Amino acid sequence: MCFSGTFLLGVKTLFIERGSPWENGYIESFNGKLRDELLDREVFTTLTEAKILVEEWRREYNQIKPHSALNYRPPASPRLVLRLL
Repeated sequence: MCFSGTFLLGVKTLFIERGSPWENGYIESFNGKLRDELLDREVFTTLTEAKILVEEWRREYNQIKPHSALNYRPPASPRLVLRLL
């Protein structure tokens, strides 16, 4: 469904004030992890290098890194984790 179609169903968007991390804790948590685990540790010399390193971090964050909501297991199956490493 396209964005404009949501208004036809009566769905409204929620405005989050800029600089209000308490209004969107999930993205602020993600931004902090991205900053701490990648951006503060790397110096990107080219756009291609930045794209490659960000993609590697994204793959590790989404598939390999243990998550507390999953009882500190990685989201991907153990077989896939071994293949990705």
